[in-house]
Amino acid sequence: MTVTEQADDIRDTFAFLDDWETRYEHIIDLGKTLPPMEEADQNEANRVRGCASQVWIKPLDGDDPKSVYFQAQSDAILVSGLIALLTQLFHAQPAQDILDFDAPAFFSEIGLDEALSAQRANGLNSMLERIRLIASNKV
Repeated sequence: MTVTEQADDIRDTFAFLDDWETRYEHIIDLGKTLPPMEEADQNEANRVRGCASQVWIKPLDGDDPKSVYFQAQSDAILVSGLIALLTQLFHAQPAQDILDFDAPAFFSEIGLDEALSAQRANGLNSMLERIRLIASNKV
């Protein structure tokens, strides 16, 4: 699926869920599906700065040299869910598609920007910027 198709899927899921309590539960459940990151990869080189929680995003090699592959982890349950959303959107996607996608507008459209505290929203933006940096190195 493309980034746009992934966004449509997420948009449909969020529209189906009745309220933000249910959406938070969904986000937390997504975070539980992330594969564990090796402790050795939870290092300064992979740490995302600007997050109140500990967050690591490790670039990975993949089949397509123009696509972005990564693994991510956090020590906070909600942040793990936010990382899982970003992974659903952007993992194994063409770098240019990631750079072209208006993620802040998408987050606003699904109401995520209003549902997060300012601190969590800043962390989400930091994670997004890290993924966009990985993508910019591939184009």
